[in-house]
Amino acid sequence: MKNLKFSNSTLLNLIFASIIPLLIWGPFFPDLIVSISALFFLYYIFKNKFYYFLNNKILIIFFIFCAYCTLLSLFVAEEMMISFESSLFYFRIGLFSCFIWYLIDKDKTILTYFYYSLVSCFLVLVIDGYIQFFTDENIFGWPKGHHYRISSFFKDELIMGSFLSRLFPLLFALFLVKKKNQIENYFIGLLFILVDVLIFMTGERTSFVFLNISTLFIIILIKDYKKFRVITFCTAIFLILILSFNFSKLSNRMLNKTVNEMGLKNIEMNLNKLGLESIEQKSTVEPKQFVIFTPAHDSLIRTAFEMFKDQPVLGHGPKMFRVMCSNKKYQVGIKPCDTHPHNFYVQLLAETGLVGFLFLFSLFVSVLYISLEQLRCIIFKKKRPLTDYQICLLACIFITIWPISPNGNFFNNWLMIIYSLPIGFYLQSIYGKKT
Repeated sequence: MKNLKFSNSTLLNLIFASIIPLLIWGPFFPDLIVSISALFFLYYIFKNKFYYFLNNKILIIFFIFCAYCTLLSLFVAEEMMISFESSLFYFRIGLFSCFIWYLIDKDKTILTYFYYSLVSCFLVLVIDGYIQFFTDENIFGWPKGHHYRISSFFKDELIMGSFLSRLFPLLFALFLVKKKNQIENYFIGLLFILVDVLIFMTGERTSFVFLNISTLFIIILIKDYKKFRVITFCTAIFLILILSFNFSKLSNRMLNKTVNEMGLKNIEMNLNKLGLESIEQKSTVEPKQFVIFTPAHDSLIRTAFEMFKDQPVLGHGPKMFRVMCSNKKYQVGIKPCDTHPHNFYVQLLAETGLVGFLFLFSLFVSVLYISLEQLRCIIFKKKRPLTDYQICLLACIFITIWPISPNGNFFNNWLMIIYSLPIGFYLQSIYGKKT
């Protein structure tokens, strides 16, 4: 058989669209799907000699990065086996993205499957999240998470806001290409509003920042449904303001605590004591110390930077921050040690050096260039090189590689699966078959 075919395309689409709800329940089954699909896709490519799936600069650069990380684990990392846990099979993430590309090329109806999978998951999380917020328990009687923050089915993992904010642009992208009626437009509009508010209600400040960044990115660069998104987002902001006035704990965490943790309260207190009012006078007051995100984040980031200064070119090896941070010569601040420094760029500097850092930074520069080129063409040429669908997918990638925010572990399987999903759709939209 020259071309590998499936006897049941519907079943295959269902299996791979199910990765969305499985991400809610934990990393095991999504990672299993990714690993099996990567192995199958390698077999498919070599059996049918369809090497064009891998013949694009995005995947080539990614595989070079994977090979580089593996070499670091082998020759640089102090604990080789711990480092190999992250680097050895990291390439499967890129193969999974390519497999999504293949599935869409094979059968465009998988877009509908992913759309309804996302809508269903978002709707369930909205219902359960609001119940937990107002009653302190979700539909299964599970209490709120740490510091009484809502987490729904994620239990003690306070990542519901991350899940929603990172996949929201993908949902919007699939919504744009789906055939729909007016009733569905109203339903999705209401869902968007409820999701926007729910992300704020989780108390996950980074997730709320990502929501705002992706929303502005999409509103500025898309053509259709621009007004739709402006109305839904502004309505959500209005409801968030009402919530903030009525739930002081939430507003204190999202605003007051952020200001205090970043060391900005010192400026405000000094200004009040001095009675300074003019902008010129305010600019002369210096803060005691600027804190990066929070004191805990500040400590981890500064510790990671000390590690980078010790081995700036190659770093200490993937997953080595958790090992090397125990060395007192690197430790800075109140919490110098954790599994990762909570920022992708700083983590790569510490673990993979300037070489690994440039991989991610060059991707950010590329996405930024593509976005600015889209804006330039809109303003001066009245053209749009990218479709609205591609813009929403690009928004997913943009917030993933946004440098000025706390992040999870760059080599975390759960996060990498979420990040690889929009890349697969984006690759297909550029290199795949056109409808």
